[in-house]
Amino acid sequence: MEIIISIIVGYLLGSISFSYVFGKKIKKVDIREHGSGNAGATNTLRVLGIGPAIAVLLLDALKGIVAVLLALYLVGDGLVPAAAGLAAIVGHNWPVFLRFKGGKGVATTIGVLATLVFWPALYAGIIAIISIVITRFVSLGSLLFLLLTTLFMIVFHDYFVYPIEYTYLLIVVTILSCWRHRANISRLIKGNENKIGKK
Repeated sequence: MEIIISIIVGYLLGSISFSYVFGKKIKKVDIREHGSGNAGATNTLRVLGIGPAIAVLLLDALKGIVAVLLALYLVGDGLVPAAAGLAAIVGHNWPVFLRFKGGKGVATTIGVLATLVFWPALYAGIIAIISIVITRFVSLGSLLFLLLTTLFMIVFHDYFVYPIEYTYLLIVVTILSCWRHRANISRLIKGNENKIGKK
């Protein structure tokens, strides 16, 4: 029962779209119909500004943190926290409350990984932030964060002592994120990806 509760709660938490809520409250708009059409922090920055964007980023990350912490509390380390974290990410991407049209799950993924695999996520996050500052490509930084966290977990598995299920989660989430960012990857290759701050 604890396993089912962890996964269902994780998905429902993920399905709460704070960018959608802020869009409706602040500008009375569906954020998915403006900017990039993505229900996430980056598009919130484009449409609503920096304050709401920071709030959405933190709240979306919190969804992943709470989902994982609940599973850790109910079941402990292993497969279930990884599954609950994945459920939260899936909920953000395909929220039941918004007819399954959500965001790309980056902030929620950050919350999940920061809770499950803090140190590799921290090292990868520092590099990702530097890349965003230099290039102003949020999508590139997001992809680097996932790819590097996964790489660090695989290459330095003897140093980072985490359950093997967390590495499996990283592989799945990285593949999922690359698929969700396929349009961004195409634009990065072509050299016409949107930069942060661009309307």
